[in-house]
This record gives sequence, structure tokens and C-alpha cells, in this order.
Amino acid sequence: MKNIIYLLLGFVLFTNQSFGQLKPVQYKDGSQILNGLSISPNKKSTEKPGILVLPAWKGIDTHAKNTAEKLSKLGYYAFVADIYGEGNYPKDAAEAGKNAGHYKQNIAEYHKRISLALEQLIQSGANPDNIAVIGFCFGGTGAIEAARAHLNVKGVVSFHGGLAKDSSRPVEPITAKILACHGADDPFVSKEEVSAFQQEMRDTKADWEMIYYANSVHSFTDPDAGNDNSKGAAYNEKAAKRSFEHMKLFLNEVLKK
Repeated sequence: MKNIIYLLLGFVLFTNQSFGQLKPVQYKDGSQILNGLSISPNKKSTEKPGILVLPAWKGIDTHAKNTAEKLSKLGYYAFVADIYGEGNYPKDAAEAGKNAGHYKQNIAEYHKRISLALEQLIQSGANPDNIAVIGFCFGGTGAIEAARAHLNVKGVVSFHGGLAKDSSRPVEPITAKILACHGADDPFVSKEEVSAFQQEMRDTKADWEMIYYANSVHSFTDPDAGNDNSKGAAYNEKAAKRSFEHMKLFLNEVLKK
């Protein structure tokens, strides 16, 4: 009898430990192998809300993983996208800049990689009509692009993302709600870029919101970014916590739970 009880207890402990953990998922864009991460919510609901996480310019990192885990604890399915794919992961900032630059200049390719990751999120169990996209830095650009590309998402959140858009692209109505969390002292996004983005939001009749965080530069949500604002990219604990809470309020509004 004791052995049976111990076996049952062991099964319960194993189940609790394995539930809600990041799981590697391999998928493809043509012949290009992509390696994303999937995680299920701790508490599932009939609405099955899902969130796609787009990493910063160096690809899937600790920050993106930790964010997906936090989202699962809040009741969301989450998928961390692999934009670059096997054989293309940057070894340093120079390679990261080159890779990210390629997708910014070839925006249709970025849209496709985001769409493929959305498919994986849906396959993991998320409701295809109850999804949001969030992203950091380069991924923040991708989140806004998901709205610009009219992907089937309810809302997008950009954390210290690039805001620029090629002026030759058409101005079309944007239906996804947009939250841009921006460092007030970010040196990598010019005042002109911010102004153009805000005008775009007005021209597209978007439901948008932009929040500035004091004493914050680029990468303010990433603990691995250091704490030296003079470098242009640095972690700011207060801004990170505040922006996460702002994201939670936004998601509660745009997604059914």
C-alpha cells in the first residue's frame, strides 16, 4: 500500500514539474530549419489566449524565455519565435545587426517568419482568433509589423522597438490595437522616427498607445543589458516592471481569458 502511495505522489510531483515548461519545437520555412519554444498555460481556459514572443536582435535569449514562462503563469499559451534559423544565429553584435537589418530591409521575409511562428502557437493549442504579439528591440519592430501586415492578431506590444517604416509602403487602416513601450532617452530611435510613427498611427486610424519611461534607454527590460545608460542600451528595473504591468493591462483588454 505504501509503495502505491509513493508511486502516486511521485506521479503528481512529476506532472507538476513538467507542466508549463518550455518545450523546443522544430519547424521550417521551406528548407530552412527553425527552432522555437512553446509553453502551455498553468491554468487553461476555454478561450485559449495565445501570445507570440519575438526576441531581440541576437535571437532567442534568456529574456525571451523568461517572458514566455511568466506569460504561461498568467494563463497564456506562448511561443518564442526563431526568426533567423539554424546556421544563421549571430555570434556577436555585428552579426546580429546584419541579420536584423536584412529582415528590416526585406520586410516580407520578416512577415513570413512571424506568420510561421503564429502557426506554431496555434498548433500548440492557442485560439487562432485570440492572439497577441509582443517583442523586444528587433522583436518590437516585428510586433508592430504584425499589425502593419494585418496578421490575425488582436493586439501587439513593442518594448523598445524600432518604429520606422519605409515611406514607399502604402498607408492602410490598422485594426490590431498597439502598445509601444519606449525609453524616454533611447538614442537609437530618433525624434523624427517617433514623430513619423505617431503620424502613421493617426493616418491608419489605429487604436494605439505610447508610454515613455524616464531615465530609460534601449533594452530597458533586459537584465543582461547592463546598467550603463551611456552605452545607449541598459536595464532599468523600474521601467521593466512598469512596462510589464502596462502590458498585462493591455492584454487583459484585447484578449479573452
